[in-house]
Amino acid sequence: MATRIKHVAIVSGGTYALEGQFYRALFGMKQSSGERSDSAVSVTDGYVGMNINPRAPGRQAGFDHFGFQVDSVEEIQRRVSEAYPSVTLLTRPTNRPFAGISMHDPAGNVFDLSQEGMANRKDIYVDVAGAGSQQPRHISHFMLRVVDAPTVARFYRDVFDFQELDKDAGDPNSYLSDGVLTLIIAPWRIEDYTGSGIERPALDHLGFKVESMSDFQKDLEALTDRNPYLAPLPLRKGAEGQARHKLLMGCRLGSIQIADPDGVLLDVSE
Repeated sequence: MATRIKHVAIVSGGTYALEGQFYRALFGMKQSSGERSDSAVSVTDGYVGMNINPRAPGRQAGFDHFGFQVDSVEEIQRRVSEAYPSVTLLTRPTNRPFAGISMHDPAGNVFDLSQEGMANRKDIYVDVAGAGSQQPRHISHFMLRVVDAPTVARFYRDVFDFQELDKDAGDPNSYLSDGVLTLIIAPWRIEDYTGSGIERPALDHLGFKVESMSDFQKDLEALTDRNPYLAPLPLRKGAEGQARHKLLMGCRLGSIQIADPDGVLLDVSE
């Protein structure tokens, strides 16, 4: 079963157009040809698409969900029904181009599922080229924090055939790869938030690779000077901010840590 991480989605607290401009200006992401500018922003790094949705009443803002493309949804249903009977697949309305089917993992984290040939596949699902077509600055990984990390990692490995990558002895995280992107499953522990605001188990951050850290830093400074509205939100202000920054620094795949204009956490490496 070949599985590709096909998209990630952010729910923006009112600045979704600004968010899209930030990712285009700093990371060189391109606008999707199917972008619905009146209701969402869609950009791509050439391999994975990013959908930025305005927050609707009752929804939480932030890094919201992700989506897979698989060879056979029927095979996924078979595996889930046999090994994870509490996991449910839900067919979505045909006007949802990124979510032919939505499902969840054993911890309740929701993600989308697509298969080539689905009737409502369009926009980023047909825009994005195959593996190897990433732009120089591209999404490389993202982290999901859950209470029972081994069980959730086993679910993604067994159901979707992700490759489990090697890690250092004592590293509690699991690193699962589709051959291009890495999904990090990290344990959520309340004591990790000592001295900071406590966040629920959820998606934690997005990671980007860039062609040159020095060039990226120069571009970041120039962008901030040119348009302060596109400046990343600061991470280090106050003891709580420093504690949260320290936790984000614990991701071994990142070199520097920032937050986008809407507060979504990012790490960047070369």
